[in-house]
Amino acid sequence: MEIPTAPVVATGLLGGYLVARETEIRPLGGAVLAAAGVTAGRQWHRSVGPVGTALLSAVYLGGFGASHPLAKKIGAWPAVAAAASLSAGASWLISDRRS
Repeated sequence: MEIPTAPVVATGLLGGYLVARETEIRPLGGAVLAAAGVTAGRQWHRSVGPVGTALLSAVYLGGFGASHPLAKKIGAWPAVAAAASLSAGASWLISDRRS
């Protein structure tokens, strides 16, 4: 079954942050991030192969990593929203629009 991955990665980043923030259990937020990443990664592998999957995974994880220092400059929610938007946009552009 094909699923659109743009909302999955956006949910992973936004939801992971929200869960970590509200529960104060960072690994739980990481589990949300990882579950969304695995779900999207499986679909990416089917639709764009291993190279596209590696690229989109790097954008997803890079956005997560970059949101931390960016949060110090613009605030946590804007940084997470920017990372989610970038990851979702890349996912749609590279993978989802082909479906």
